Amino acid sequence: MAKKNYGGYIAILVLLVMMISYSIPAIRETVGSFMDALFGPLVGEVPFYILIVILSTVTALYSSLIQKYTIDYEHMQEVQAKMKDFQKEFREAQLSQDEKKIKKLEAKRDRMMKEQLEMSQQQFKPMAYILVISVPIFFWLLFRLAEIPAEITMPFFGTQLLSAMVLGPVPAWILWYMICSLTLSQIVRKSLNIGGI
Repeated sequence: MAKKNYGGYIAILVLLVMMISYSIPAIRETVGSFMDALFGPLVGEVPFYILIVILSTVTALYSSLIQKYTIDYEHMQEVQAKMKDFQKEFREAQLSQDEKKIKKLEAKRDRMMKEQLEMSQQQFKPMAYILVISVPIFFWLLFRLAEIPAEITMPFFGTQLLSAMVLGPVPAWILWYMICSLTLSQIVRKSLNIGGI
């Protein structure tokens, strides 16, 4: 009997719990004040936008390491290469109107799709671990930004309060955090030789 893979379902459940907790101010404030014991001493020592750079560096490091040890990138690349070859072969069979080959490849396509679905589920596994660490950091930033009128000068947006909405409903601090985290995660991945999707 095939072993069921529940990693993807657990990650989705954790994501839902985190989203619900985000909408409950009491939870956000409690977690934020708890995290303040850890990060609070840094406030005032460095500008708040630099503190966000530090936290996004930490995020980039642990998320890259978690992905490195929970995702089999070699197997993922093999599956992607096999799918690419299959699609080419299937397209050629369709163009040549080889009905016998098309039927044979359609049976193979079901197996390929199942394997690709399993690989997609594997990518959800690290999300649960990453969220458990990332969300408290976000709650702390929300907790502190409610008290500190910190500013940042950003390209295209000029000088803005970190709590100001700069891109639709996206506040400046989240945009800055994402830019730093994505940039730094590429550097971390390259330096640790972590494969990409």
